[in-house]
Amino acid sequence: MASRLRCGAASFAAAGLLSLTVPVLAQTAGNVTEALPPPTGLAPYLAPVTSGPAKLDADGFVRRWLLLEPLVEPNRTNAGFTPSYVREKLALGRYPGRPDRLPRDGDVAPAPERPRWHALDAVPFDVKLFKLAQGLGKPTYGVIFWAVTVIDSPRDYDGVRLAVGSNSASRWWLNGAEAVGLYGDRRMVMDDVVSAPLRLRRGRNLLRGAVINGPGMSDFCLRFLDSAGQPLRDITVDVR
Repeated sequence: MASRLRCGAASFAAAGLLSLTVPVLAQTAGNVTEALPPPTGLAPYLAPVTSGPAKLDADGFVRRWLLLEPLVEPNRTNAGFTPSYVREKLALGRYPGRPDRLPRDGDVAPAPERPRWHALDAVPFDVKLFKLAQGLGKPTYGVIFWAVTVIDSPRDYDGVRLAVGSNSASRWWLNGAEAVGLYGDRRMVMDDVVSAPLRLRRGRNLLRGAVINGPGMSDFCLRFLDSAGQPLRDITVDVR
């Protein structure tokens, strides 16, 4: 259980990949051109999404995501992940797609690598980006990963906080506004950095993030905490 794992400095206080039977359709300039085989080699860390929205796990972690294959950003060391460097490389203006449109599973993003989006559920509480890249035969070091999901809230929530851990640096936006940033060479620790109070509006909320890493493992974990520091559990998550 995640609650038994190493806790971060924030005061606010886990299965194999099923074989997909439906092929992913390749997209070129918005048109379907060919059928592609589904991703393989992601077990036991990531699994294809099931139909219908996903509930949070017992500890409130968000596990359902649209994950973009890594973009190459050469960094031989993580020592240079200063706030200014991370803000430049992980600027929302660099997001490879339309900020007003949710990508679909199999979409190709407008980037030199022609990366694809994959709709996946994390099996452990943390999203293992290194295993995503490794399983797809993509670069694992000197990379940037983008992640998008939809948070569906049953009501307006005021005063919630976004609690994030990432390896290495990352930035996160809720409904287009920056919520929290993690800087420097860091290991993934749950609730490592907690945002200022935020508002989750009733209905759909778009959550977007980016993680940058040089050498080493890449992953992140994320959940929402209420005003008492307890994880939200009544929201659902989807990628449609």
